[in-house]
Amino acid sequence: QVQLVESGGGLVQAGGSLRLSCAASGRTFSSSAMGWFRQASGKERNEFVAAISWSGGNTHYADSVKGRLTINRDNAKNTVYLQMNSLKPEDTGAYYCAAASAPDTLVVITPALYDYWGQGTQVTVSS
Repeated sequence: QVQLVESGGGLVQAGGSLRLSCAASGRTFSSSAMGWFRQASGKERNEFVAAISWSGGNTHYADSVKGRLTINRDNAKNTVYLQMNSLKPEDTGAYYCAAASAPDTLVVITPALYDYWGQGTQVTVSS
């Protein structure tokens, strides 16, 4: 079992930055691939944003966020982060972290393959 709690969301102007955190509890965190997904208003929670393998050695990003968002993790702190720079209004939405069982080196980008989800944190980018 892995419990996930996101934090760090808020209201920011376009071009600004935020850092999201996802704190995990449970002994399997360090062997879980992690991902961030977002849900825009009126849409499903299935837009892939970024993913990282359980050792942190591999990452993958949606084309829309490449060069602006960075995912990393600190297994000693049971936390995964999403650094968000140069934010755009279209980045607005609820951001969810998720955990999946996967071999090291693999990143998981399909929502259905994730076993555990947090409750989400809202990011609002004003123009």
